[in-house]
Amino acid sequence: MSWGTIATWRMANEGVEKASTILKENGTAGDAVEKLINTVEAYPYYKSVGYGGLPNEEGVVQMDAAFMNGDTLAQGAVGAIENVMHAVSVARALSREHYNSFRVGEGATKFASLHGFEMTNMLTERAKKRWQKRCKEIEQQNLNPYDGHDTVGAITLDKNNSMAAATSTSGLFMKKDGRVGDSPLSGSGFYVDSKVGGAAATGLGEDIMKGCLSYEIVRRMQEGELPQDACNHAVYPFIKDLKKRYGKAGEFSLVAMNNKGEWGVATNVEFTFCVATDKQKSVILMANPIDNMKTKIEPVSQEWLDAYEKRIHAPIV
Repeated sequence: MSWGTIATWRMANEGVEKASTILKENGTAGDAVEKLINTVEAYPYYKSVGYGGLPNEEGVVQMDAAFMNGDTLAQGAVGAIENVMHAVSVARALSREHYNSFRVGEGATKFASLHGFEMTNMLTERAKKRWQKRCKEIEQQNLNPYDGHDTVGAITLDKNNSMAAATSTSGLFMKKDGRVGDSPLSGSGFYVDSKVGGAAATGLGEDIMKGCLSYEIVRRMQEGELPQDACNHAVYPFIKDLKKRYGKAGEFSLVAMNNKGEWGVATNVEFTFCVATDKQKSVILMANPIDNMKTKIEPVSQEWLDAYEKRIHAPIV
């Protein structure tokens, strides 16, 4: 039977490898996608997700996350949750609740604490230094404070043809207290249906949520489009239309996988993603838009990977 997983950004690679092992060994799509996201959340050098994630303008790390079961369509989500190591695990627990399955702020944090989830200060010294540096830059140079909004989003397919989707992010760097992006919003940041497939998004949430693009990609796959065609046809025309109607469009990147393990990607920026299936060993790939209509996909170079590792571990000065 087919299995597969796809996730946003290079930072998901180790998580994709762990999810692949679970799926190869007949594990569930839900367990695989949670493990994938947990791996990213726990790594302190990824500045846009989980532990070590960049804080809001008040220096507080507030995280958004979601989980969706493609068999039952059950969903759970958290917004602006604080002091929780694995926000996506809280979201998965909430997906089992018929009522109150989307919790935000203090209510989300209280739920996590009462139900035994690992609690910790998510602001590392490294992230604090980056925040302090940014505050000084804003004061001295009158810079735009907003920088960095990379979500880890993933889709998984197991050997029983069950699928799951999940997202996690610390959101927009220097965001206002309580700001929530697209990542925990059904149909915008994620959507999955085991009868069809799933999609997940990363980029500027305020603009992604204007198009409900994850749901639109799944809808197109349901009508018979291959994942790559569905991504191209959903994302690029919307970006063009948004620029015309709204005047601008932020960064958009979406990944998708159908229930056969076929996958697709669309983006308006240089975008890395990770994918593994029963037919394809885990790999990191680079996507770029072509004429704002199609997507060029190619392997990342070792030079790029080396530069990436150097950049994320560089001292904050």
